[in-house]
Amino acid sequence: MVLFIPGFMQRGDAWRPVAELLPERYPSALLDHGEHSFEGRLAEIADAAEEGSVLVGYSLGGRLALRAVLRDPGRYAGLVTVGATAGIDDPGLRSARAEAEDRLAAWMEAAPIEDVVSIWERQPLFADQSEGLIEEQRPGRMSHDPGRLAMLLRTAGQGALEPVWHALLMLDLPVLAIAGARDEGYVAAAERIADVAPRGRAAVVEDAGHAAHLQRPHRVAELIEEFLNP
Repeated sequence: MVLFIPGFMQRGDAWRPVAELLPERYPSALLDHGEHSFEGRLAEIADAAEEGSVLVGYSLGGRLALRAVLRDPGRYAGLVTVGATAGIDDPGLRSARAEAEDRLAAWMEAAPIEDVVSIWERQPLFADQSEGLIEEQRPGRMSHDPGRLAMLLRTAGQGALEPVWHALLMLDLPVLAIAGARDEGYVAAAERIADVAPRGRAAVVEDAGHAAHLQRPHRVAELIEEFLNP
């Protein structure tokens, strides 16, 4: 089974355009999280995944998928990440990121979801996305509770999580790290994941930014199918 894991402020069906392109011989499931903490989401992944599953995660979902696989590597057959990293190495940068995320979380707790979504959509990370694509994602984002999003940010944000680059050295599973070509920081992260993981490789999706699975679903599906059938 291929278990697709969404990013922050997404629902599971954000992965549907890719999942529906995979051949029927690769059954898939779209995980729609109910929990909004790091440990809660890892538990949901473990509950949803069958023995021998391949985890596919985007952004926050990629960070979670990576840590789920590291926690119980014998249970999974592989890992695919899109726009994800194994963490921030520098303690000072990680602390600064945690402080920024905590300030954002505090604001979220007091803000209506309309304002939270509006601010989230205007991030530079998503600047290359078309208005149509942003509008397609909006209903899923609007379905969230700001207080729960704040909890998720505080427990699973990049500043909250210790880096796991060292653990990748001992991960004896196939790993595919995907990044959009316009998402330069995450291209570097994908290439580093491929270098560090013993069975890792990286793939760069042209004409895409951070959300390559939404901008180029056919290409991302091709890459996943190639990964599943080497």
